[in-house]
Amino acid sequence: MASTVTLEKTTTVQQSGSGGMDVGSPRTVRSPLLMKGRKVGDGDDATDKCCGRRCELVSYDKLPEFLKHNEFIVDYYRSEWPIKEALLSAFSIHNETINVWTHLIGFFVFLAFTVCAATMVPMEYEASHSHLAMSTGRLPNITGNAMVLMTSYYSADGAAVAATTKALRNVPPPRCRHLGYRVPRWPFYAYLCGAMFCLLMSSACHLLACHSEHASYVLLRLDYAGITGLIVTSFYPLVYYTFLCDPFLQALYLGSITASGGAAVAVSLLPVFERPELRWARAGLFACMGMSGLVPIVHKMLVFGDRPEAVLTTGYEMAMGASYLAGSRLM
Repeated sequence: MASTVTLEKTTTVQQSGSGGMDVGSPRTVRSPLLMKGRKVGDGDDATDKCCGRRCELVSYDKLPEFLKHNEFIVDYYRSEWPIKEALLSAFSIHNETINVWTHLIGFFVFLAFTVCAATMVPMEYEASHSHLAMSTGRLPNITGNAMVLMTSYYSADGAAVAATTKALRNVPPPRCRHLGYRVPRWPFYAYLCGAMFCLLMSSACHLLACHSEHASYVLLRLDYAGITGLIVTSFYPLVYYTFLCDPFLQALYLGSITASGGAAVAVSLLPVFERPELRWARAGLFACMGMSGLVPIVHKMLVFGDRPEAVLTTGYEMAMGASYLAGSRLM
């Protein structure tokens, strides 16, 4: 029996085919303890990415082509990991750790906003509506004695107040129904859903795209669709509530921004769209979509520029557009 133990990173054992130990071709066994903390790269084959059911991180030059998206990040990549290990890597350090958690935390923040809007806001509305309905219901019950009293003691001013009171008494109940009109809130919920979809798809893409080429292809398309959905739905509340009294302009702007979003999703389905050298095209596409929102904003200021609430909301919308442009620079 002959065996050789080295002090390097391998242990070499020679074994004959008959079961005895003999001099022959060596078989290398890597110790998990020695493998701990190593990255694949220095003299290792691609088949060594997962050795002993333990996946390792690789450098950029060891990645397959479908995972090469950013040459400026040179290390700590996961390459073709199983789904289970890719999911568990959310709790370890690698090149996508920050991307995964920033998007995932954002998803839960918007989920909390949605739950709050769906539960607390309707309760406040119902309380206000009940108070308004009770108050308007009392208007016809104002007595004529009060009008006579005001007319006699306050002359002309009292007569004006009495006339107004009489007019309110004579308003039929159907004419007061608009006071309790409930403004649709679907644009608001559409925006919240668009934000959650974008953040969830981005988190899933950063976490699981390392599994395989097919997974990377599908998840990248969902990521692009999520970005497009966020941009499109973020303009729904702006357009819908600004032009609430002008259905034509409302439909025109909503249709235009939705159509541009659909076109962007169609373009993102092309395989060439994800090439690293076309990073500028991706950024330009989403930047143009964000800047298209300037049209309804300028229109709003031309029509309602003298109203403080219009100026205030325009500031918020410009900040939103600036954040989109800044994000496109990082793509």
